Amino acid sequence: QVQLVESGGGLVQAGGSLRLSCVASGRTFSKYDMGWFRRPPGKERESVATISRSGTPSYVDSVKGRFAISRDNAKNTVYLQMNSLNPEDTAVYYCARRLIPGAPFGSWGQGTQVTVST
Repeated sequence: QVQLVESGGGLVQAGGSLRLSCVASGRTFSKYDMGWFRRPPGKERESVATISRSGTPSYVDSVKGRFAISRDNAKNTVYLQMNSLNPEDTAVYYCARRLIPGAPFGSWGQGTQVTVST
């Protein structure tokens, strides 16, 4: 069973940066689209950024120009570089994957907490 393990969260001041990592077990990482999602306190989970198996990124409007998603297939890892963080970015961040384009993402990791202070 594939496992996704996120890391890199923490407490940061507004304007700061963090880089999240998500390592996937298994040997078929390159065949999957990967995504980062977040659940702010008291809110629903939302998509933040996705990257296709061919490396094409996509972002929610609120993070465009501040966040960058990338992947290293040799390391079975997807990253989320987060710059110019603001308190509205506070959330538990999750990674997930999907095999079929357009299908729902699944195989959720346990999440990593990001807290942005003023």
